Amino acid sequence: MSLLFAVVLLLCCRCDATGTQDHSDHECQSQGVRSCGECLAAGPHCAWCTEETFLEVGRSIWERCDTARVLLRRGCPSDRLEDPRGSTVLLKNKKITLHPKEQRTQARWHKQVTQLQPQSVQMHLRPGEPQSLEVRFKRVEDYPIDLYYLMDLSFSMEDDLPNVKKLGADLMEEMRNTTSDFRMGFGAFVDKTVMPYISTAKDMLRNPCKRTKPWPCTPPFTYRHLLSLTANGSQFAELVGGQRISGNLDSPEGGLDALVQAAMCEEQIGWRNVTRLLVFSTDAGFHLAGDGKLGGIVLPNDGKCHLEENVYTRGNSQDYPSVAHVAETLRRKNIQIIFAVTEEVTRLYEGLRSIFPKCAVATLSNNSHNILQIIVEAYNALTSEVVMENSKLPPGFSISYTSHCKNSGPRHGEQGRRCSNISIGDEVSFNVSITAPRCATASQRPSRVIIKPQGYGEEVEVLLSSICECSCQKDVVPHSPSCSHGNGTLECGVCRCNEGRVGVSCECDGEESGEVVESHLCRRGNASEVCSGRGECVCGRCVCGKSSKKPNYYGQFCECSDFGCDQYRGMQCGGEGRGRCVCGECKCLPAFRGRACECPLSLESCLSQDGQICGGRGDCHCGTCICHDNRFQGPTCELCPSCPSMCTLHRECVLCRAFTLGLSPEECMVKCAHLNVTLVGQTGVLATAHPSLSLHRCMEVDMEGCRVHFLLRAGENEDSIHARVALERECPSGPNVILITAVLSGSVVVLGVALLLLWKLLTSIHDRREFARFQRELEQRRWNRKDNPIYKSAITTVVNPKYKEH
Repeated sequence: MSLLFAVVLLLCCRCDATGTQDHSDHECQSQGVRSCGECLAAGPHCAWCTEETFLEVGRSIWERCDTARVLLRRGCPSDRLEDPRGSTVLLKNKKITLHPKEQRTQARWHKQVTQLQPQSVQMHLRPGEPQSLEVRFKRVEDYPIDLYYLMDLSFSMEDDLPNVKKLGADLMEEMRNTTSDFRMGFGAFVDKTVMPYISTAKDMLRNPCKRTKPWPCTPPFTYRHLLSLTANGSQFAELVGGQRISGNLDSPEGGLDALVQAAMCEEQIGWRNVTRLLVFSTDAGFHLAGDGKLGGIVLPNDGKCHLEENVYTRGNSQDYPSVAHVAETLRRKNIQIIFAVTEEVTRLYEGLRSIFPKCAVATLSNNSHNILQIIVEAYNALTSEVVMENSKLPPGFSISYTSHCKNSGPRHGEQGRRCSNISIGDEVSFNVSITAPRCATASQRPSRVIIKPQGYGEEVEVLLSSICECSCQKDVVPHSPSCSHGNGTLECGVCRCNEGRVGVSCECDGEESGEVVESHLCRRGNASEVCSGRGECVCGRCVCGKSSKKPNYYGQFCECSDFGCDQYRGMQCGGEGRGRCVCGECKCLPAFRGRACECPLSLESCLSQDGQICGGRGDCHCGTCICHDNRFQGPTCELCPSCPSMCTLHRECVLCRAFTLGLSPEECMVKCAHLNVTLVGQTGVLATAHPSLSLHRCMEVDMEGCRVHFLLRAGENEDSIHARVALERECPSGPNVILITAVLSGSVVVLGVALLLLWKLLTSIHDRREFARFQRELEQRRWNRKDNPIYKSAITTVVNPKYKEH
C-alpha cells in the first residue's frame, strides 16, 4: 500500500511542468513592455514595480510587469507598486422625487421632479476592466403630459372630424385620473401641393372635392399647425369643429413631413420637458424618401423646423424624410408616438414598431369613435415599459445592461435594457457596465456618453476617462545619478539612456558594448554560447530574452527559469501557499516539504473526529492517511463498507444475555464475557442517553421477529463493551382472523351481486332489442296482390289500333 501511494505521489509531482503558468505571465509580458504605461495597457491585471533594486541579475525590464500578487511575492514593496484601479464618482446625485404633488405650489415645478438617479457620473476606466453604475428609475405620480394630435384631413377622414371634436373635453376628463397637468394641441396634414399628389388645376386647388354642400373643401396643404399645447379642452373642441376636410389624388399621404415638423418646432408647438405624446391619426399609408422625385423634388429633407405662420413652407422644395430619419428625430426629442390607423393599414404601421423607439399601434374605427379608448390604452402601454438606451460610444468601448425589475430576477443582454409592467410609484434599477479598450498611443481625451430611458427627457451623463499613465511618470528624474552618473533619465524605476549609452543603468558606451572582448564575461565557465544561448551580452552582462511561448530565463548567464519546477495538483510548487519556484527548484514554506512542496508537516488533515491520527487505523504521510487494514478507507480511515456494524457484531450476545435467546447458556458465558449488560424497563429511557462519538444506538430483530433496542459504548478496557438493553420488545401483533374472514366474505357477496346485476342488465337489453325488431316486422307486413294467382282485376282495357285522334 505504501509503495502504491509513493508511485501515485511521484506521478502527481512530476506532471508536465510547462502546463500551468501564472495567469498574468502571457497577458502582462507577451507585449514586450518596456515602460509602466505599456504595462497598464497590456491588461487589466498587470502592475508595475518601480523599485530600482527590484530586478535580480540577468532580469529584463519587462519582468517589472506582472500581476500585483506575483510582484509582491517576488519582493516588490507595496508602496512601490503601480496598479491603478478604475473608479466611479458621482458628480450629481439628486434623489428621486417621492411626493411631487407637494411641489405644485412652486413655479415651473415639473423641472424639479426627478425620476432618474444619478444625473452625472465620472468613470475612470482601466483598459479591459469594467466599471459598473446603478441607474434607478421611478414612475412618479402626477407627472405632466403633453399630447399633440396630428390628423390626416384628406377627404376619406371626413366622418372622423365630429368624434375628434368631442375628444378634447373627454380626454381632459379621462386624463385627470393620471395627472392634473395635461395639455393638448392639434395639427393637420394632407400632402405636397404639386402633381401628381394633388390636382394643380385652379378650381381643384380652391376646392379639391368638387362640392359646395354642405360646405366646400379647404385648399390642400402639406402640414398646418392649428393649436399649440393648451390645458383648455373647450378651445380644442372649438378649433377642431371649425376645420374642413381637404383632398388629394393618390392614396399615400405626407404624414412623415408633418411628423418631422411637429417634433422639431418645439417653440411653436409648446413642448415642455415632460412626457410627450404624439397621436398620428390616418386611414392611409405615407410617402417615403425618394417619392418626391415624382413631383420633381430632389432636395433631401434637412430635418429642421420650417413653420411660417404655422404653415410648413418647404413642402414643395424638399423631399419626404425617410422612416429612419423620423424615428431618430422622435427619439432625440423624447416623443412617444401613437399610430391610430384604420384596419386596412394597421399591418403597415405595425412594421414600424421595430424602427420607432417608443411606439404604439391601435386600430381606429371607421369614424374614430374609439379614439379616446385608443389614446388611454396606448399611453398606459407606453409608460408601463422602460427601455434604456445610450448615445454612441467612443471607438472600442463596450456597454452592457442588467435589469432588476419588479417581481423578477436579474436579466441580461437585450432584456437587460428593459422592464415591463411598471405601475405609478414602482421603482426599477439597471446595472450599467462600461469597459474601455486598450490605450492608444495618442493621449486619451475624456469622452461623454448619455444614458436615458426612451421617451423621457431625463438622462444620466457619464464622463469617461481611460487610465493610460502611471503616477510615477510624473516624477521623472532627468540625468539621474542612478543612471550611471546622469547618463539617463530615471522613470518609474527604469533608466532611459541618453543617446549613445546602453545598459540597464546606462553604464556602457554604445559603440564599445558590441566588442567581442566583453563577451567572455557573459559565458558560463567554458561554455561556447553567450548567455547560454538565451540572451545577448550588453556591457558585459547578460540581458535575457523573452518569449510568450517558451519559459522566460534569468540569472547571471540566463541559466535560470521559474517554469521547470515540479507541480502538485496542477500548480508549481503547490501554489503560493506552499512555496515558489526559484531557478528550477521549489523553495518551500516552513510548513511544507517535498520536491513540489506537496507534504505538509502538520498532522491536522489526518485527525479523525475522535482526535486520533487516522482514527487509530493508519499512519499519516504527507497529510494523507495510509490505512493499515485494506478494508478501511476515507480521509481518516473511518469508512469500512465491508465491515459489519457495531450493533450486528454484538447482537447475539445482547439477545442471549438479556433474553436468553439464540446461544446456549454455556456458549453465551464464553463468547459474551466482554459484554457488561444493564437492563432498563422502557425503550424511552435509552433516548435520554447523552450523545457522544463512542455511543452507538442499535435496533435489531430477534428470532421471534421482535425489535430489540439497546445502546453500546466502549469501556475503559479495549475489549470491554457496556450495553444498556430495553426489556420492552416491539413484537408485531398476529393477524385479525375475524376481520380477514369478514372482508373476504363481504367481497364474495358483493362480487356475486354485481355479476347478477350485470347479467340482468345484459338480458334486459337483449330482450328489448328483440321486441323492437318484432314490432318493426309486424308493421311492415302487407299482402301483395300480384302474389295471388287467382286474383283478376275488374277493369278491362281495349285498344283500337285503327283509332286516330282528330
